[in-house]
Amino acid sequence: MAPLPESPRLCFRELSAADLDFVAAMLADPEVMRYYPKRYTREEAAAWIQRQRDRYQRDGHGLWLVFDRNSGEPRGQIGLVMQDVDGRREAEVGYLVHRPFWRQGLATEAARATRDWAFAALGWPRVISLIRPENQPSRGVAEKLGMAVEKRALHAGIEHLVYAVARP
Repeated sequence: MAPLPESPRLCFRELSAADLDFVAAMLADPEVMRYYPKRYTREEAAAWIQRQRDRYQRDGHGLWLVFDRNSGEPRGQIGLVMQDVDGRREAEVGYLVHRPFWRQGLATEAARATRDWAFAALGWPRVISLIRPENQPSRGVAEKLGMAVEKRALHAGIEHLVYAVARP
């Protein structure tokens, strides 16, 4: 497997059970989870980590913990997740940064590194991001990655915009 992505300020690693305190706090935050169907309990956060670990085994990637290169402190989860969109298997660049670290460009930086890794290391011809229409901050990140809205699709029973970009 190719080394995980890196960016100027951030490093990436697989999530582990030891990350539960950070992940649980992030997934319980009402602002972080505003565009998700609900906030997660600590038990649901543990299951979330296990889903990522299952993805690492099955797909070779998932959402990773991103952490500050200098301090080693976690900042969020960004990665490449396989999604089913209208019957087609797609590689999604997903990003979730904890609220204390918003407005620092971290989501864009890490998502760009993930997009580039998907193209260079895995040879994906394109990547997508599934974004709720009202989630303007995430839409802005996708647009900074060169993505454009391709269509609308139901994902988990909720309408999303499918942003996409092809490998250059």
